[in-house]
Amino acid sequence: MNTTLSIAVAQLNFTVGDLAANADRIIDAIGRAREAGADLLLTPELALSGYPPEDLLLRPDFYRACDRELRRIALATRGVCVVVGHPRQANGWRYNAASVIRDGEIIAVYHKHLLPNYEVFDEVRYFEAGADACVFELKGVKFGINICADVWEPGPAESARAAGAEVLLALNASPYHVSKQVQRLAVVRERVAETGLPVVYCNMVGGQDELVFDGGSFALDGDGALAYQSVLFDERLDVIRFSAGRWVSDVHAQPLSVEAEVYEALRVGVRDYLGKNGFPGAIIGLSGGIDSALTLAIAVDALGADRVRAVMMASPYTAQMSLDDSREMVRRLGVRYDEIPIEAAMKTFETMLASQFAGLAEDATEENLQSRIRGMILMALSNKTGSIVLTTGNKSEMATGYATLYGDMAGGFAVLKDIYKTLVYRLSDWRNTVGEVIPQNIIDRPPSAELKPDQKDQDSLPPYEVLDAIIEAYMERDESPRQIIAAGYPEPDVRRTVGMLKRNEYKRRQAPVGIRATQRGFGRDWRYPITSRYQDEY
Repeated sequence: MNTTLSIAVAQLNFTVGDLAANADRIIDAIGRAREAGADLLLTPELALSGYPPEDLLLRPDFYRACDRELRRIALATRGVCVVVGHPRQANGWRYNAASVIRDGEIIAVYHKHLLPNYEVFDEVRYFEAGADACVFELKGVKFGINICADVWEPGPAESARAAGAEVLLALNASPYHVSKQVQRLAVVRERVAETGLPVVYCNMVGGQDELVFDGGSFALDGDGALAYQSVLFDERLDVIRFSAGRWVSDVHAQPLSVEAEVYEALRVGVRDYLGKNGFPGAIIGLSGGIDSALTLAIAVDALGADRVRAVMMASPYTAQMSLDDSREMVRRLGVRYDEIPIEAAMKTFETMLASQFAGLAEDATEENLQSRIRGMILMALSNKTGSIVLTTGNKSEMATGYATLYGDMAGGFAVLKDIYKTLVYRLSDWRNTVGEVIPQNIIDRPPSAELKPDQKDQDSLPPYEVLDAIIEAYMERDESPRQIIAAGYPEPDVRRTVGMLKRNEYKRRQAPVGIRATQRGFGRDWRYPITSRYQDEY
């Protein structure tokens, strides 16, 4: 292969269902690719519709609308060959497809072979599996197509090679979780080793509900060498050359630390959830604790200080240091800050319920009332201004039920829903290396809900290092309590943690949607029954 050609890799941010705008984005990319001298433009999986369209894919009118926009894209393809990912309905069947368009004509269509039905994916519900390879020729080079899951297992890549492909184009809508890019590179290298085909991997970028797509598009030579690596989480159009059988590119982005990539995923998730849903801003209940502090920092980085509002709702149990630290943090960030004490509301509820609670000892009921008063205030501000309340609970709390329904769980988007408490600390430390916005005292002090005198989280929970490890083993790796205990974790802590996790499924079902950052979050890929008598193996 002595031919030299250029490929524009469209690592773009699409919005589900915004078909005209998505088509405009692709048409703009075609124009930029043409100006850069590219011969071919490669888009992500289902670029035209956005990913995942979910039950929009069950609507026949949705496919008709996609077809109209695909024809409009085709009119713009003069001088550039374009591979567009889109949903397709043909002969009564639905497909996850990629069309090859040249000079206004669709010259080839590929249907995705392997339909993932695990983790956050549910494609068997919507699509039929394709069976045929798709190979087209451009400037003497034969290109084969795979779509996302097709390169995660043997089969489709080999079919493309057997059909004559000399280069593999992989369209992807691969969502982020911690260290996902390392996993992608390893898997695609396996396909390269099996087929000898050089690969260019184009991935979507941006937030869609709880999912974040991190981009990270790349190209591997036929020997598995990494020749092009795009930037994570950045929308861009990279032009790479294919010459004498190898990729040539000056884009070689360096890997991010775990803390940097997770923080960026959260920032993008907040930015796009609010932006794509039209919220003018965000409201955060600030407590002086680390979770609300980190949420505030992420929100400001995602939206800008002018679109973020912090509210401190002190009770008689709120420590002076919590007030001082909150005031200092909002001063550093420059956001609007209001203090609305809740003691008067607490006394009103105490009076209203006195006859109902007569003769009964104080317990978590009174603590939860404080949280619910705060939730009511935040939601009132949200209703009045149109801004969304960002909840501040983390994954450790979601797992154990260490959160109050209609209280600190009240809100529209849960930024830290999939972030363990131990990772909250690491992210806070990392953010302060970029610029010290979180007062060190917030990071150093023992965590507390401050709902009663001298309260500490560890009064009710195992140490977070132990708690998080148990949750991760049980939830993300499906280990039994017996296995977790055998790994060295105290049996009382294991029993307590697993028991809390199972009892609180009803709470999680009522929690707001939140950003997925681990391989298994409480959302699309956690579907446990609320009512269950299953007994774990101890």
